[in-house]
Amino acid sequence: MPRIADLISHLEQIAPLAYQEDYDNCGLLTGNRQHECSGVVVCLDVVEAVVDEAIVKGFNLIVAHHPVIFKGLKKLTGSNYVERLLIKAIQHNIAIYAVHTNLDNIQDGVSGMLAQKLNLIHTQVLLPKKGLLAKLVTFVPVDATQQVLDGIFASGAGSIGNYSECSYSVSGIGSFKPNTRANPAIGAANQLEKVAENRIEIIYPKYLESRVVAALLAAHPYEVPAYDLIPLENKNMEVGSGFVGELEKSMPKEEFMTYLSKTLSLDCIRYTTAFQGEIKKVALCGGSGSFLLRNAIASKADVLITADFKYHDFFDAEDRILICDIGHYESEIHTKELLVNVLTKKFTNIAVILSSIHTNPIGYYKL
Repeated sequence: MPRIADLISHLEQIAPLAYQEDYDNCGLLTGNRQHECSGVVVCLDVVEAVVDEAIVKGFNLIVAHHPVIFKGLKKLTGSNYVERLLIKAIQHNIAIYAVHTNLDNIQDGVSGMLAQKLNLIHTQVLLPKKGLLAKLVTFVPVDATQQVLDGIFASGAGSIGNYSECSYSVSGIGSFKPNTRANPAIGAANQLEKVAENRIEIIYPKYLESRVVAALLAAHPYEVPAYDLIPLENKNMEVGSGFVGELEKSMPKEEFMTYLSKTLSLDCIRYTTAFQGEIKKVALCGGSGSFLLRNAIASKADVLITADFKYHDFFDAEDRILICDIGHYESEIHTKELLVNVLTKKFTNIAVILSSIHTNPIGYYKL
């Protein structure tokens, strides 16, 4: 049986914790990662009924989108639902793991799933993040260049979009003089050595830095390789908030909202009445995405689909874009299906189920 740590490792390879927002609290919230996993309940929100469901099933891991521990806890006395469910989870050795904005911010995450449901084409991240990339520069003897590159690529470096094993190299002459305590791969003590070397440059995600450096040191023939680690301000076009893509054909506003409602099984859409144009280019963001309105307009999207717009924010759209507020729960409900698929493809010897508990705290009264 896999350990809980094995499932966590797989989730964090897909949605690294480094990609969560500063305010968030992703990761293992309760439980022992070294325990064997007896089964997984996947949910959007952890409530007491979900913990009860895991107990009845005999499962000891809950994977949720929203972190149940979001604000600081100063006591655990059972005075509210968060404290009660945490006490119960701990008493029954149930681990709770949250994969929230780190899942929002990857290409195949929450917004990407929503784009797939709507059959959008030519999709890309709406607001890419910067400051997530760095560059390794090192100097390698010409005949050892490929072995060093192979080691660094294996650590996860060198990928840019749909391309892997990306690097740049230029030839030059390196010089060094070993002292008597050195154990040089090339040269002798107290003698100046000049070697034909390649300067190689490789981009990598900053969260992989320790792994990349370890791979460099393991593959490099020199006793003490020279290298630079350079942080980059480049935007990582594969990581960020929201998505933008296109419908296969444009639709009138009313037809589009009918399509949106049927495709996502919506009971309600709050929308801007001012916009009257055709819908072709679609921006979207699972969860609270009102902060992306300017980016959606700048991308020349015809509609922004998201949730949690405030009343006055609808005015900001004017007649430039259609806002469709479909509800927070409704915009993220497909995340459960995404997480089940991610886990069942990797782990075939444990049960991974969708929680049967409806956790949306909002209802819609129909006359």
